Amino acid sequence: MLSPELLRETQAILRLFGVQRSHQTIFQWVPRVADSVPDPPEAKPKRVAVDETSVKINGKWSWLYAAIDLDTKVILAVNLFVSHGTDPVATFLHRLFEKHDLSEAVFLVDGFGYETAFARLGLSGRRDYTDRSLIEKWFQTLKMRIDHFHNSWI
Repeated sequence: MLSPELLRETQAILRLFGVQRSHQTIFQWVPRVADSVPDPPEAKPKRVAVDETSVKINGKWSWLYAAIDLDTKVILAVNLFVSHGTDPVATFLHRLFEKHDLSEAVFLVDGFGYETAFARLGLSGRRDYTDRSLIEKWFQTLKMRIDHFHNSWI
């Protein structure tokens, strides 16, 4: 059930776009939208590119990890960590396995800390600097959009 605060916030955001709707109307949209949107696709990828990039949030560095199914181009997972190394990689991969069936997947990585995490979790992976270009492009696009957002919204 939607809280009154969330309904007011949604109403205020819609107002910014010139859409005037009552709390009751917004409340009634929820079941209709929920029924019209299909469940997220279940992924059983064969090749998964995994990588990380550093991001600065409120003056502090964090690391954003992401995994993409190279065949369908579906982003399988994205997680933010305050530290960088083998432990965050292992945690990210463990969470990824909880969400998707990756029993037959081969992980394509750039080498940093991943081999240790693979050994720790019993996964198969290999270094690959060519087929991983999709995830590198995704990070590049993400950073470009964040920069554009910050330049537009001071």
